[in-house]
Amino acid sequence: MPAGLDRDAVERLDAAIHLRLRVKRKDTLYRPGDRFTALYAIRLGTFKTVALAEDGLEQITGYHLPGDVIGADGFGDERHTSQAVALEDSEVCVLPYNQLDRLSATVPELRHNLFRLASRDLCRDHAMMLTLGSRSAEARLTLFLLDLAERFRTRGYSAREFVLRMTREEIASYLGLKLETVSRLFSRFHREGLIRVDGREVRILDRTALEQLVDAALH
Repeated sequence: MPAGLDRDAVERLDAAIHLRLRVKRKDTLYRPGDRFTALYAIRLGTFKTVALAEDGLEQITGYHLPGDVIGADGFGDERHTSQAVALEDSEVCVLPYNQLDRLSATVPELRHNLFRLASRDLCRDHAMMLTLGSRSAEARLTLFLLDLAERFRTRGYSAREFVLRMTREEIASYLGLKLETVSRLFSRFHREGLIRVDGREVRILDRTALEQLVDAALH
């Protein structure tokens, strides 16, 4: 967010963003209908965002890591349309929208950075959902794992070994698959030596083969 700002603007930004909020595992940060007052930058931990489908079932729409900004769903009518739930003990930096809006009126670069950050993750989630919707079950899980690996890599973590904070059932909801299908695919990928699975710990053993699975699904 401070990119391109001078020292005075950065100091004013620091003064506006001073609140950190701890959210315990399974606790909700915001839910549908809550008034939109802030964006939240994840400092520690992970979150899932959940929307209510037309049939009343919950649909997981996002899996968010440190560095992601969540809460942009409230921009439209100043009410959140989804629920954000911590998947582990987490901490967020609260970005009060009114203060940021006033500050960005005098610092145009901040307004640009604010909308870029808020829209980046929202657009990524939507793009991911559209991509998954046209793929086979095998390709969906493969894309999910490869996307996570890349996101961890850009944050300076291992792109080969990571912990899945979502349960198999939650992953199934996110990918639009049945729980049995996700469990079967994890077991198959493990058996074929593509990944190694130990509980929620996943190690990618053959990234090339996983990428080839996705490519094959396109033909």
